[in-house]
Amino acid sequence: MPHTPARFLVPLRWSDMDAYGHVNNVEFLRLLEDARVIAFREWFGEERTMLDSGVLVARHEIEYLAPLTFRHAPIAVDMWATKIGGAGFDVSYEVRDPDDVGSALYARAETTLVAYDFASASPRRLSREERAVLVAHEGEPVPFRWRRR
Repeated sequence: MPHTPARFLVPLRWSDMDAYGHVNNVEFLRLLEDARVIAFREWFGEERTMLDSGVLVARHEIEYLAPLTFRHAPIAVDMWATKIGGAGFDVSYEVRDPDDVGSALYARAETTLVAYDFASASPRRLSREERAVLVAHEGEPVPFRWRRR
């Protein structure tokens, strides 16, 4: 299923660096979260995003490919949806330089999200509208290196 990932620019913070002078592995989760918040606002609309209706992170997987050092220019996070189920779905990411020509790829990642009803403290089914938005941004699973073994 061919797809064109949506691209979101996320600024780095000076505090993202660790003692080795590159963005700490834990900070990648924050960068992915920042990109997800921006994406959901764009995908689902300003009025009511999926974050408002309830969604929780169930799993993260990250494959680090190159050290990312601090710079003032933002990094690009390419995102798309995969494995859309009844109550959950995956979001796939590639973290890279914003320049498409010869752009460095720093990480690939995948987050499993579950639609959640906070009032009943339980998972909920994806609405027809949510599913339609996700399907519009659906693509292939992340090409992690370990999957090619």
